[in-house]
Amino acid sequence: MKPGDVCLAVTVAVIWGLAFVASRIALDEFSPPLMTALRFCVAALPCLLVPRPKVSWPVLIAISLTLFLGQFLAQAYGIAHGVPVGLSSVIVQSQALFTITFAAIVFRELPTPLQGVGIGIAVVGLLMICGTVGYDFSAGAFAVIAISPICFAIGNLLLRRAGGAPMFDLFAWLCLVAAIPLLALALLLDGPQATWQALRHMSLTGLACILALGGISTSIAYWLWGRLLRDNPAAQVVPFALLVPFVGSAASSVVFGERFGRLRLAGMITVVGGIAVMLLAKRRQAPSKPVLPGVT
Repeated sequence: MKPGDVCLAVTVAVIWGLAFVASRIALDEFSPPLMTALRFCVAALPCLLVPRPKVSWPVLIAISLTLFLGQFLAQAYGIAHGVPVGLSSVIVQSQALFTITFAAIVFRELPTPLQGVGIGIAVVGLLMICGTVGYDFSAGAFAVIAISPICFAIGNLLLRRAGGAPMFDLFAWLCLVAAIPLLALALLLDGPQATWQALRHMSLTGLACILALGGISTSIAYWLWGRLLRDNPAAQVVPFALLVPFVGSAASSVVFGERFGRLRLAGMITVVGGIAVMLLAKRRQAPSKPVLPGVT
């Protein structure tokens, strides 16, 4: 990779890591469905300028409901109900584990021995994290946020159905498809009056977080990541996603004063280590279809 592309890859990873912090701050003002809806409303604005990609509506809807709506709504609910921001970034990153597993089940793409080792390491790390559930957040909150990497993995596989659609156009329309049901869900669960009051009394901090999540973390960062994957071998780009949980954990420690016990910290490091082994295994095989990183 060129030095400029390396800087871009690191920048994208930092943006995605900091997005977990922005989400936590925004959730002080907005309910999970409303915050997620506003995020995608901002990210869908390019639809005013770009045409719908040549992808059928059923495929577009299926990708959007998993890769975006399911993934980010589960993240928002988990964080809103006490799952630490740094831990959330690690759990979402575990989507690589589920993507490889689902690909083996559905497409018979059996993992290599080294990938199998990585899966085993990541599972051990997740079990270590499970051992800390109940101390500062509930098992229910953990179960909800665990839906996020599963939806992410399913969306990764469905994304193959989009063919060679332009990345920027595709993601803009995926955001639009996700925003509509999320707005309806916010109105249904929160009520029209509460939704209007939240929008009316939005602070500058809340607005800045929504604009950052929608405009920077979703639209710009995904576009840059797509460009990097287009111009460089996937095996050189995808490992930079491993920076996301480290940035998210470090930022949450600084901003929110989060501290991790020995078992949880060991589990988080073990999960990231397992994912690193999986990515290194893919790097040796240089596949043509990378998985997207676990981001928010």
